[in-house]
Parts: sequence; C-alpha cells; structure tokens
Amino acid sequence: MSTARIYADVNELRPKEYWDYESLTVQWGDQENYEVVRKVGRGKYSEVFEGINVSTNERCVIKILKPVKKKKGPELLVDLQDYDYSLDMWSLGCMFAGMIFRKEPFFYGHDNHDQLVKIAKVLGTNQLNSYLSKYKIALDPQLEALVGRHHRKPWAKFINQDNQHLVSPEAIDFLDKLLRYDHQDRLTAKEAMAHPYFDLVRAAEQSRTRTR
Repeated sequence: MSTARIYADVNELRPKEYWDYESLTVQWGDQENYEVVRKVGRGKYSEVFEGINVSTNERCVIKILKPVKKKKGPELLVDLQDYDYSLDMWSLGCMFAGMIFRKEPFFYGHDNHDQLVKIAKVLGTNQLNSYLSKYKIALDPQLEALVGRHHRKPWAKFINQDNQHLVSPEAIDFLDKLLRYDHQDRLTAKEAMAHPYFDLVRAAEQSRTRTR
C-alpha cells in the first residue's frame, strides 16, 4: 500500500464531482467539423496544422499530440496501481537529465519492458529489487530475465565536453532526488522549487523586483 506524500486526502476534502469519474460526461467536439489545410510546424511531442472549421468557415490551429513513452515512471512499468503526483516528478527528472546531459530522450526504450531495462542500467538493479520488495511487486519472469543485474551508474559517467558547462553539483543533486525508483523518495513539486539549483533564479528575481 502506498500513500501519497501530498494531497493524500484530496478526495475526502473535495466534493464528489471532483473525483467521481464514473459519472463524468465529456463533451467532445465533432472532428468532422474540421479539415486540415497545411502543416505549419512540429515539435518533439506534437505536430501543428492550419485548419478550418467547415461549419463556420473559420480558420483554426489543429495540434496533434504524439504518444510519449520515454518518460514513464518505474511505477507504471512494474504495474504498481497506487501511483500519484510523484509520477510527474519522475517525468521532470527525465526531461532535466536530457537537458543537462544533452541526451534526449535520456531513457530510450523501445517498449515498456525495454524502458525498464534502460532505467535499471542507470539506477541499478539492487535499488530496483528493494523497491519491488517494499511494495510487494513480483516481476513477470520474462521481464525479470530481460532486466538482468546491473550496478548503479554514477551521474558523472554522463558528463562530457559537450555538456559539462550545463552540469553543476546542484544540478546533479537535483536530478538524483528526482530520478528515484521509490516515488515516495522523490522531491515534491514544492521541494523541487526550493532546491538550491534554482538559487540563481530566485536571486535574479529578487534583484529585478528591487529595481522596479
């Protein structure tokens, strides 16, 4: 059983309409009303098109999201049912690692099983096994064989001439506290914002405020 470190009682404090998804009715727009005119851009996670609403003849922007698999947290990959907001902090850690090490995506798995293998090759299998034991999770034998056994890789192994200007002790500490197998060991969003890595940002903001 896993209890979220934050907002654990949110459903008790909020009205039923907040959490009762079984009764939720989503009002979707009619896709038949829109036609793509031309492609205007693309990003890592989406493609953007100029479109037209054929019922009103108004121009619009159509954004199509691509599925993102490379930032799935361990809890999803081992089928832990009690995941919470800390899953977002894992995704933040993956993006941050990609930024400072200039390796995007940082964990590049071809599917869910391979994604867990890629994570284990960095964070090690001793920590993975401790995580599985804590939450009483048994991996499928085939997946367990795929994962194998790996030592934890120091973050310094990812530093090279191309990215060393982006890496600092504070950055490594911040990353290390985000990319944890155990979701309850990760920083919360509030703790992340207070991390020393952002001291320069806070100092600059305070200086800007004083000069107004």
